[in-house]
Amino acid sequence: MRQKRAKSYRKQMLVYHHNFKFREPYQVLVDDKIVCDTHKASFDLVKGLQRTLQAEVKPMITQCCIQAIYETKNQEAIDLAKTFERRRCNHPPKEAKAPLECLESVVSINGVNKHRYVVASQDPEIRSTLRKVPGVPMIFMNRSVMVMEPLSRSSDKISRDQEKLKLYKGLNDPSLAGKPPVEESKGKASQSSTMPNSSANLKRKGPKGPNPLSIKKKKSDAAPSETKTNAKRASNADSSSGTSSSRRRKRSHKSSGSRQTEQQDNTHVAATNGDHADAGAKSSN
Repeated sequence: MRQKRAKSYRKQMLVYHHNFKFREPYQVLVDDKIVCDTHKASFDLVKGLQRTLQAEVKPMITQCCIQAIYETKNQEAIDLAKTFERRRCNHPPKEAKAPLECLESVVSINGVNKHRYVVASQDPEIRSTLRKVPGVPMIFMNRSVMVMEPLSRSSDKISRDQEKLKLYKGLNDPSLAGKPPVEESKGKASQSSTMPNSSANLKRKGPKGPNPLSIKKKKSDAAPSETKTNAKRASNADSSSGTSSSRRRKRSHKSSGSRQTEQQDNTHVAATNGDHADAGAKSSN
């Protein structure tokens, strides 16, 4: 597939994805003609659908379309059709309807593609009929190339209407400005009723207080601290004075008898010193 065509198909599937809620894997309804034509051309139908839709696919076929393949008596095409998932159309096999009626009854439910089917058909009448139903991507084979039809008028109209509605909802709608959707408000109300203490767990909004480390301390807090420091200083002074008094040397008081003996010793020492001095003077003379 060429890059330009692949890019257009990707954009087209994004429209179906956002506006019509298509999800992967895409359910692809195939008719009897595309099964027989791809088998004749030795074309892998499932891989071709995956390349065209650029996603995983789930091929499906109705009982009426299989009955139409049985009438061709092509056993290989019948075996290929049996590998696809069977989609119930509530039409009995003995009273099988034409593929056009069968596919229209399965796809168009009250004029809407309720089950979000992608239709792969080689019958131009089927494609023209289902083109009137909005939100139906259609695929067909052009020679040996699988092609996706562009958006139909009904699908394009609905997608444009939805895009216009988005412009008038939300912030652009004054009646809904600042108000949550009805479903969300109901859900929040039910949660608040079941959880009465939930408001206490919520964070308080508004201006926050200043940083406690940057606040200047109050004077009332400083006064007791000063008294504590003064008390510590006084206790230290008392302890230092007590240690100094305990370290003072105590004087020993001598008795009168000991004093007399000391005086006698001192006079005896002085006399001996004088005798030695006189003897030295005589020898010198």
